[in-house]
Amino acid sequence: MRADRIHAYGAAAGLIGDLLLGDPRRGHPVAAFGRAAAAVEHRLWRDHRGRGALHTLVCAGGAAGGAALAAHALRRHPAASVALTAAATWSVVGGTSLGREARAIGGALAAGDVELARERLPHLCGRDPQSLDAPGIARAVVESVAENTSDAVVGALVWGALAGVPGLVGFRAANTLDAMVGHKSPRYLRYGWASARLDDLAGWPGALLTALLAVTAGGRPREAVRAWRADAAKHPSPNAGPVEAAFAGALGVRLGGTLAYGGRVEHRPVLNGAAGRAVETADIERAVRLSHRVGVLALGVTVAARLGAAAALRRARRPHGPRIPGRRAI
Repeated sequence: MRADRIHAYGAAAGLIGDLLLGDPRRGHPVAAFGRAAAAVEHRLWRDHRGRGALHTLVCAGGAAGGAALAAHALRRHPAASVALTAAATWSVVGGTSLGREARAIGGALAAGDVELARERLPHLCGRDPQSLDAPGIARAVVESVAENTSDAVVGALVWGALAGVPGLVGFRAANTLDAMVGHKSPRYLRYGWASARLDDLAGWPGALLTALLAVTAGGRPREAVRAWRADAAKHPSPNAGPVEAAFAGALGVRLGGTLAYGGRVEHRPVLNGAAGRAVETADIERAVRLSHRVGVLALGVTVAARLGAAAALRRARRPHGPRIPGRRAI
């Protein structure tokens, strides 16, 4: 079986597994990677960019290298290769769990239980929940759903199509390292620099595709494009900006503004401020549905691109011109 078909079958099976089952309940590979990365940090940490770069190389490079060895070992066994691709896709894609957490918070807000919503918010994002009222929590959830659609679903599918199982695993490793050490706290300002830059580079293709698919699937393409063009560059993150702006336009809401992380207050630009309204609790469900549509479309786009590229390469390798029977090439 050709590698492009192995990827197509495995990626589809893995995404279906995520849709049906969500994240693995126990022994999640990403959690195991996080523990290993924390152990490496414990040995390597210094307030120095070089040490942080070594940490990134050891952790992300080791994860991608191990995945490459596993894929190479199974290359002559198509069924096992499909199973490995499916397992890797299921492990690194987190769209269903993202939707479940968002809906749980939305349910608490709809029931008027703001305290419960505050308790659950850290499961989804790193905001300081105690500083948020109900509309602020709803906005934080919609923003997190938008950004994590790229980080937890589309980006992984893009890198799976580009580089197979090592791409899937390497992308999730880079994204996890950024969440662990890539933020601008005093401890990680230098040490986490390399992880943050790697995540920015790895996340760019998925962010671009996520924004494009949000425009396509959101039902308000003109508004989404207008918000993307007008406001994406104002966001401090080059990847989150296009995604959140496109989601804001597609949903017809305002995102961005003042927020708090780890005791720090940030005043971010408002996205879709001219045309959008304030986020409401019901918009959480709309954002989750849009996220799911984007994830399914991303699977179709990435698989079709992989199959199309493989077909084009096969055509390019064929000898050109008519063959003359019985005549040898000189």
